[in-house]
Amino acid sequence: MKSARKLAAVATIAASALLVSACSGGAPDAAPTSAPPGSVELRMSVWTSDANQLALFNSVADEYKTTHPEIKSITFESLPFADYNTTLTTQVAGGNAPDMAWVGDIAKDLIVSDAMVPLTEPFKATKGYDYDDILPSVAKSFSQDGELYAYPFSNSPFALYVNKTLLAEAGQTVDPADLTWENVSKMGTAVNAQTGKAGFVIRDFNFSSWLTLPAVWTGWGAEAWNDKGDTCTMDTPEMVDAFQFLHDAVYVDKSMPGPGVTADFFAGDAAFTTAQVSRASLLDGSFDFDIYPLPAGPAGDYSVLGQAGMGVLQSSKHPQEAVDFLSFLTNPTNSAKLAQFFPPPRESLLTGEKLAAVNTKLSEEQLTRVVVDELPEAVSPPVHTGPAEIAQTGKTVLDRMWTPDADVKEVLTDMCGALEPLLTAE
Repeated sequence: MKSARKLAAVATIAASALLVSACSGGAPDAAPTSAPPGSVELRMSVWTSDANQLALFNSVADEYKTTHPEIKSITFESLPFADYNTTLTTQVAGGNAPDMAWVGDIAKDLIVSDAMVPLTEPFKATKGYDYDDILPSVAKSFSQDGELYAYPFSNSPFALYVNKTLLAEAGQTVDPADLTWENVSKMGTAVNAQTGKAGFVIRDFNFSSWLTLPAVWTGWGAEAWNDKGDTCTMDTPEMVDAFQFLHDAVYVDKSMPGPGVTADFFAGDAAFTTAQVSRASLLDGSFDFDIYPLPAGPAGDYSVLGQAGMGVLQSSKHPQEAVDFLSFLTNPTNSAKLAQFFPPPRESLLTGEKLAAVNTKLSEEQLTRVVVDELPEAVSPPVHTGPAEIAQTGKTVLDRMWTPDADVKEVLTDMCGALEPLLTAE
């Protein structure tokens, strides 16, 4: 069931999509382009600014252009992650939409609004593409009614990064056989007391982006809403316990830095962080590190998957050419190249040996335990239509959590009261 409530910008995307469909006769097919030489300029919006990642994308684009004379340019436009969804929808509303875009939690809005070009048939029609190699489990978040709308190029389990150098300064070591959130907090307390640096940080949370916290609360068996998506469950006992743990870590145990304190694990400012495996590209060799699956919580072991897809917008001026380039960018050969940074969706590439062959930061053993072994049971963070409104509404209430005397249960009860009107059955 489609949500009756849509963001205005997404509604504009849908209107643009209908116009393009009417003019072009629907989704592009696999026929050769009729565009004259040098007439097509393609643009893909991305949220990475990593020079090495962008260099890889540009190298693939340059290779594609050598056999496609119609392509004048292919540009990868870096947009700040924090403002990515807003910027993308604003560009579309203003008639300056990219042809292709990375999509994360906005994917559901775009798909139900008919704003993305269907990809299943064009991909299958591409010689050597091997569509069946894409794992259905990782394609689910970017599909509807059996149709794929974005290629799930990054399927990165969240992991626990460990600064072994900083732990050693505090006389602490990690026991992989007893890696729990309780023990992480205890070691974090010792690190803060001995070195003045942070114990653990939740990457990208910053006491603002609360939808990054499933990397923690899933360990307590908590969820943000029910399976239908129409009932808030932020006030359950499991969620209260998870947030009580975080609150105590900040104000009692001093194992997690509080609001307003900047601590970047990858700059050596913290002993632990939770982040996607793809963030390993940020490691610069300035300290000894290791990486493990997320610590066990009271509900036991668990794995959380962070995903990103690449799709073609219906509002593209060149949808057929954009789909053809995306087919090239995500074919088996180029998927193997992208696996250097982004755990791929192709089953044939998901072995520790193959991932290590292109990954310059993590070993075969590390990649096996945090990617290959974790993917089969990994759960995706909560995704809902209208993610921006849900995120902002929840943040407004949750800001009251981050004071020493906050009543955790009361805040989460109020949070459900605020979120409930925004939730609609999926």
